[in-house]
Amino acid sequence: MVSNNHFNYVKMEKRKQVSHSIMLAMAAFIWGIAFVAQSTGGDALGPYAFNGIRNLIATLVVLFMILVRDKMGIGVKPNNAEEKKTLWKTGILCGTALFVASTFQQVGINMGTPVGKAGFLTATYIVIVPIVGLFFKKHCGWNVFVGAVLMLIGIYLLSIKEDFSIGFSDGLILICAICFTVQIMMIDMLVKAQDPVRVACIQFLTTGILSMPFAFIFDMHGFSGLANWSVCLTSKEAWISLLFAAVFSSGVAYTFQMVGQQGVNPALASMLMSMESMFSVLAGWVILREVLTIKELTGCGIMFVAVILAQLPLSKEKV
Repeated sequence: MVSNNHFNYVKMEKRKQVSHSIMLAMAAFIWGIAFVAQSTGGDALGPYAFNGIRNLIATLVVLFMILVRDKMGIGVKPNNAEEKKTLWKTGILCGTALFVASTFQQVGINMGTPVGKAGFLTATYIVIVPIVGLFFKKHCGWNVFVGAVLMLIGIYLLSIKEDFSIGFSDGLILICAICFTVQIMMIDMLVKAQDPVRVACIQFLTTGILSMPFAFIFDMHGFSGLANWSVCLTSKEAWISLLFAAVFSSGVAYTFQMVGQQGVNPALASMLMSMESMFSVLAGWVILREVLTIKELTGCGIMFVAVILAQLPLSKEKV
């Protein structure tokens, strides 16, 4: 006979998974909406400078959130030097993985991979994550694997508008997908005993610091080009894009990822976050009045079915 305590525990875990799944979907929604801001800001400031500055601003945003949470008594502070060391180590590792992934992605796009194709290739982590998870005993039901494949098909229909082939720049973006897999698995395995908001803050700081030397070399062109580059900072449009991406895309969405993954299997988490592609297309449809083709609408429908399928409870659930 099942005890009431066990029943209440299962019910509480279900509620936790639903609430954390909503967080991950919200992160994907923000990333989808922020796509235009990221493109505009990257063109104005340079990809590395934009990535570096937005993450440093995001660090300040999340630091403010930490101070508020601590004042409210809901923050999880490290109790000793060893816990502080572990916290910084986790944040630096996650931030390094995020920096490497975003850098490979940006370089691949700059070398000629179309944005839609880059989105599809990046989304291959949907399939990679559950396979890698098996090696770390992160098992999931058959519905998650089927959902991952359906999700990838949906993103293909949504993103690919040209003949599909793999070139050198595309290979760089596939490496980016592997790096995002590493980041997702790191969050799942390392953050559980720590405050995810504090880890997110250190992650942003690490990504921002690692991006700036590349920005100095490739975007600012050293000291000789610094004066010309600084003119970009006088653009109101550049700052609107930068602040939107920093506060919402980085500060809010990546923190949602860090918190949301604490209650969701990494395979399901990767599927929910990959809905960014669908939300970006739907945002263009609603906000910019862009016309969706039958192919794109089919892709959105398949992605929606995939997420519902992956969320269905199984008789012997392993999520």
